[in-house]
Amino acid sequence: MAIQLNSFIMLNGNAREAIEFYEQALEAKTVFKQTIGEGPQNPEHPLSAEEKALIAHSILKIGETDIFVSDLIPGEPHQVGNQVSICITTHDKDKSRELYESLKHGGQVNMPLEATYFSPAYAMVTDKFGVTFQIFTKRQ
Repeated sequence: MAIQLNSFIMLNGNAREAIEFYEQALEAKTVFKQTIGEGPQNPEHPLSAEEKALIAHSILKIGETDIFVSDLIPGEPHQVGNQVSICITTHDKDKSRELYESLKHGGQVNMPLEATYFSPAYAMVTDKFGVTFQIFTKRQ
């Protein structure tokens, strides 16, 4: 069973600018990019055009390495320590659950493990050492 770890840079509204910068500075190739507006919308909490234009997720290929870049979800506080996290990717919901349970021990759950529109099992946990992990399960 393969597990992949990626750096995940989370920015406060300037992910698009950062992506363009990394394309120039690091010769990054954007292999995926989705805005918040391209995802499902909650009619009870409508987003402005500016919020919809924010980057929900992108994957940059730099050499042999993938780096994820996104904007924070509107309303999520930007604070020192949550700008860069490690994204653990699996193909198995059970493995994701195991990683989630292990990492949350003594730490803090930022988002419980649950199905989202982009993953059958996704979570965010800050471990007892202050390192934030995203646990992402790929769709089969």
